[in-house]
Order: sequence, then structure tokens, then C-alpha cells
Amino acid sequence: MAQMLAIVLTAGLEAVLVAVELALEIGPPERVSVEYVINVLARLNAVPLPPTANTAGYDSLRADVAPEVDHDA
Repeated sequence: MAQMLAIVLTAGLEAVLVAVELALEIGPPERVSVEYVINVLARLNAVPLPPTANTAGYDSLRADVAPEVDHDA
């Protein structure tokens, strides 16, 4: 309990309450650890990474479908 209260000082009460509610959705309270609540807080505060394009994968698929055309000829 003391560890949970210490998290409130850094993350804020509202964020900890949301994280605890999400953590309690997995099952009974005895299965929810402080580490799990910290993990949930980290996931809630994580900045989503933008998707990256895989142009090499596209080029490899395209190479199988149509042969390269020589425009200089």
C-alpha cells in the first residue's frame, strides 16, 4: 500500500486510480501487483510511434508481378 501511495506523488492520483481500475480488470485484487500498476501507467503515458513504411517489401512484391521496363531503349 505504501508503494502505491508513493506512485501517487509522481504520477498523480487520477492516473493511479485509472491504472488500478485497469489492473483490477485482469482478476482478483490479490493478483494485482504494484509493478503491474506501474506497467499500466507506463503504457498509458507512452507516446505512440508513427508507422514506418517498408518500401523494400513493396518493391520485392512488385518485382514478382511486373518485370522492370527499360525506358532508355
